[in-house]
Amino acid sequence: MTPAALQVTGLTVEFPTRRGKLTALSDVSLDIQPGEILGVVGESGAGKSMTGMAVLGLLEAPGRITSGEIRIDGQRTDRLSEAEMAKVRGRIVGAIFQDPLTSLNPLFSVGRQLEETIRLHSDLDRKGARARAVALLKQVGIPGAEERLDHYPHQFSGGMRQRVVIALALAGEPRLVIADEPTTALDVSIQAQITALLRRLCKEKGAGVMLVTHDMGVIAETADRVAVMYAGRVVEIGTVAEVLTRPRHPYTRGLMGSIPALGARVERLQQIDGAMPRLNAIPEGCAFNPRCPDAGPRCRRERPPLIQAEGTAQARPAETRRFDPMNPLPAERPPMGGSGGETRPGLAACWLMTGDVG
Repeated sequence: MTPAALQVTGLTVEFPTRRGKLTALSDVSLDIQPGEILGVVGESGAGKSMTGMAVLGLLEAPGRITSGEIRIDGQRTDRLSEAEMAKVRGRIVGAIFQDPLTSLNPLFSVGRQLEETIRLHSDLDRKGARARAVALLKQVGIPGAEERLDHYPHQFSGGMRQRVVIALALAGEPRLVIADEPTTALDVSIQAQITALLRRLCKEKGAGVMLVTHDMGVIAETADRVAVMYAGRVVEIGTVAEVLTRPRHPYTRGLMGSIPALGARVERLQQIDGAMPRLNAIPEGCAFNPRCPDAGPRCRRERPPLIQAEGTAQARPAETRRFDPMNPLPAERPPMGGSGGETRPGLAACWLMTGDVG
């Protein structure tokens, strides 16, 4: 049986301070199959990027993983030393970050950077690495790859620089790619090209992708499944069509309801009152309960686990609309993951799923 590209189980990340421990991630569990794109969404501070950094082994001190497991392509990585993790990054897991200028060294040509990365993770000589670098630039759609190989990062446009970063991430042929806001700094037309490129490469290479973004349009166009995070916890996970058009958790419904629909006129947009709680002030029970219009006494006492969502709750009529008429959801999109085409049931961490919030 092919192992999952990523398996995260019960991940907890804490930051010790003089006034106690701050829990940035609490009991996060998710998985990504080979060839699958999992979108991770939520407000700023929800823990999306922190989850990606934990998977990459790039947590800033004094942050540390205090419980849980991370397995990449079947290999447990959360207990590896920094030297051991350095061998995993690039070869087994790659990364694409928001600003390509921070990922590329301005003093070296893109060809030199690609060749060094390729030689670090393979047995190719310099000539073979250069040929591989040219092939990578062609794969990501950069015209005149042979000539552009000797150009420097500042000689590329923003979209082309991001393509170079994607080529760098794929240089070691990793089984997993962490893409943290890869399209945020790009205009809409370039965003579409980058998301199409991610999907094509994901399908061709069979790599799993964790796509961290605020942009629901990118999620709708690119991802196979979606995980919604709030206050360091996964509150809902399911297929794109299920989560974006039939959200189960009140927080997800609020996110969807706050996005204007181009095909309908409303006097006032829905909004989520309040703000994300600080790490030193996360409420007991469900972390969303102070902002939730449906919260009951149980929500304030007990933290709900992820509960199977299928057939247990109904989305409100106003929230079953399609996400965006200009970017229709691929409801019939076949699964890209290596799970044999099985549809995994959606999960939501909400006592409303049980019908008992008292």
